[in-house]
Amino acid sequence: MATDADTPVVVVGGGVAGRTAAVFTARHGLDTTVVDAGGSLLRRNAHLENVPGFPAGVNPRQFLDLLGEQAETAGAELVTDAVTRVARDGDGFSVERADGEPLCADSVVAATKNEVGYLRGLDGVGILDRGKIFVDTDERGRTGVDGLYAAGRLAEKPHQAAVCAGHGAEVAVTLLEDDDRPFYHDWVAPTGYFTDRGRDLPPGCEELSESAAGEREARSLAVTRERFAEPHPDPQETHPSLVE
Repeated sequence: MATDADTPVVVVGGGVAGRTAAVFTARHGLDTTVVDAGGSLLRRNAHLENVPGFPAGVNPRQFLDLLGEQAETAGAELVTDAVTRVARDGDGFSVERADGEPLCADSVVAATKNEVGYLRGLDGVGILDRGKIFVDTDERGRTGVDGLYAAGRLAEKPHQAAVCAGHGAEVAVTLLEDDDRPFYHDWVAPTGYFTDRGRDLPPGCEELSESAAGEREARSLAVTRERFAEPHPDPQETHPSLVE
């Protein structure tokens, strides 16, 4: 992967798939920018029921905000803007925006539900019209253009937040693998779990002392209490067809 881009990874779309992909690429050390025009379907949802880890469900706007916060904590930048065009620029891409300077990227993850206007004219992209518009990909989210991936609904994944989150993660890991980066583990283990057995610490892993693990858990509990202490302030959005 080249190193002279503004940001090695640009994610187009800030829904569940896009924000999850950004968590994984940013945590692995790649500068990642999420360009989000808004309008995620989760903001129209009354309650989100099928996300693992929430036995009573969760406010969908809260869930989306938490994903954005997680991506930013990992090191990603979230930008509110619309992408108008993605074009080849040498071995990478130029990502043109409605309200900002173009971004130079080595890799692009398209995660915009069924919006593909910004990809038209890019040789090698397969556009599928099945009543809804999708991008043709392989089973790992690769398109016909090297360095361009599609995640979530845009890649014909089922209309479930959990599925789109998982596919966003898989696409990000695929991007890392294609860049010849070491296999990406996501495991925080006790001190010595690997190193006391004569093993190198795998990529993406950490070893924490008991006190450090306790501090991290205390932080997670504090954040959870704070985020869920009150109802989410944003109202449920209305489908455009129902707006007078």
